[in-house]
Order: sequence, then C-alpha cells, then structure tokens
Amino acid sequence: MKDIGIDLGTKNVLIYIKGKGIVLNEPSVVAIETNSKKVLAVGKEASEMIGRTPGKLKAIRPLKDGVIADFESTEAMLNCFIEKAVGKTTFSKPRILICCPSNITQVEKNAIKEIAERTGAKKVYLEEEPKVAAVGAGMDISKPSGSMVIDIGGGTTDIAILSLGGIVTSSSIRIAGNTFDADIIKYIKDKYKLLVGEKTAEDIKLQIGTVRKTKRKETMEIKGRDLTTGLPKMIEIGPNEIEEALHEDVLKIIAEAKKVLEETPPELSADIVEKGIILTGGGALMDGFPQIMKEHLQVPVFLSESPLTNVAEGTGIMLDNLYLLEK
Repeated sequence: MKDIGIDLGTKNVLIYIKGKGIVLNEPSVVAIETNSKKVLAVGKEASEMIGRTPGKLKAIRPLKDGVIADFESTEAMLNCFIEKAVGKTTFSKPRILICCPSNITQVEKNAIKEIAERTGAKKVYLEEEPKVAAVGAGMDISKPSGSMVIDIGGGTTDIAILSLGGIVTSSSIRIAGNTFDADIIKYIKDKYKLLVGEKTAEDIKLQIGTVRKTKRKETMEIKGRDLTTGLPKMIEIGPNEIEEALHEDVLKIIAEAKKVLEETPPELSADIVEKGIILTGGGALMDGFPQIMKEHLQVPVFLSESPLTNVAEGTGIMLDNLYLLEK
C-alpha cells in the first residue's frame, strides 16, 4: 500500500499518494440528513448544496479554524475521500501523514490522529502546516539558516520561522480565507442592506478581491436579498470596497507576522532580510498581498508558485523521508 499525505484544510482536503502525486482536491463539506445524521454527499457534490438545502438536509463544514468541529462528519468525509483516492483495499494499511495548524492543542492533535487511525492507517504522523508548506514551496529548511513562511489558509494563518528542519518561532491565528468571506458578507449587509451567502462572498473575493487600494475600475454584479423589502436585489461592487471590508483583518495578520519576527534570534532575522518571506495558502492569492506585506514588514515577500497545493506537495516530499519523522 502506498503512503498517503493529507492536507486536512478547513476549506479543502488534498490527498497526495506517493508515486502518483495529488490525486484528490475537494471542498471539506459534508451533506447530512438532519434526522438520521446519515451522510448523503461529501466534497464537491456537498459543496454545491451550501445555502441551497431543503429542511431535512444540511451541508456542513466539519472543520473550523483548522480543527475538528464535528468528529463524526470529519471521519465520514475522510473515509470517503481516502476510498475515492485509493480505491477499496482490505488487506493493506497505508502510513498517513496529516498536516495541522502549528498552535493547536494536544487534545486537538489527538482528535486528528484518532480519526486517521480509524480510517485504517497502519501509522499516523502529524506535521505542522507551515513547515510542510515551506517544504512544498521548495524551501530548504534543513540548513542552519532562517526561512520564513506565512501560510494563509481557509481557517488559519500560520506564520513560522524555520531552521535546521524545525520551527524556531511560530504563531497561528484564526484569521484567514473564511474570515475574509465573513468580512465581505458583513460589509455588504452594513453598506447596502443586502444579504449575500457564503458562496457569493467567496466568488467576490476570488474575482475582484484585493488587500490594497487599487486603480482597477472593474466592478462585479452581485445578487442577494434586500433586508428592507425581503425581495431579491442586484448591486455593483468594486475592488476598493473589498479592500475596505478586509482592511482590519489583513492588518491583524501583518501585526502577527511582525510579532513572530520580533521574537526571532538576530542571526536568523539577518537570513530572512536576505532571503525574504514566502507567502503560501489559498488566501495569499488575493491581489496585493506580497506588496502590502513588504510595505509593512520591510522585507522582500514572494508568492510561492502553487500556493493552493504547497502543503499537499510538501507531504509528498516528507513521505520520501519518513525515517526523519521516525526520529
């Protein structure tokens, strides 16, 4: 049985199989029947049901802020994804490497481990997300020199300074892609008295989202429910309004990155000034992130080549070196 790497994200789950690469990339969503709690769909199929389910159905995200919020749904989802990725095998048990946010509690780590064990793994390894993301982004973290990574995911932003294969200082805050969606929903509700769903907010973020003021003139038409009349309504919104909606939370991420830099030994700080910071994770794809980080942190900031898949690719590299994890 091939070894498996899993990026268990709040928004998406990616599965990497040794020798095959990334074989699955689906939303972390489960659709359940409310009365019987029976799982009816997972992944893409369940994701399309968000905000559109009849009373007896409910589409949920079993992970919140990078940790398990609903144990049974997470287990059902993972079982289904592993079966999809690997096929039904009864005789061989894989070794599984799962990534988790850097600052979660031992209890939360144990919950993730237990779920992986119950899917039939021979052995489960847990690795911290920023470390795996750095490896997947092509950083050599084994040398005695400082590397810094900021991983803006769906549920958490993980910031870490790495050296000699380990994390020297790190921080994980629960402000990331999902927070940005919530900020957009709140902004439109407050300014336009229009109620939009999670899916619309995410589309807005992906299409016209920016984290610094821009001269771009494009607008986007969005539809929702007018809070005063209760009827459907359409408005137009522009990128600078999105910048305004996200401004406060973006500054919180920058402040956290500053804090991590302030706690870094001076020798490693010098390395980071020289090498710069790598930005990864889906949230980092929003327009203007490297520039605004560079302005505030006074250090070069680069977006990795494939921010959405760095963690999964990192698990692949680590699976080739499992003997290091054994230590």
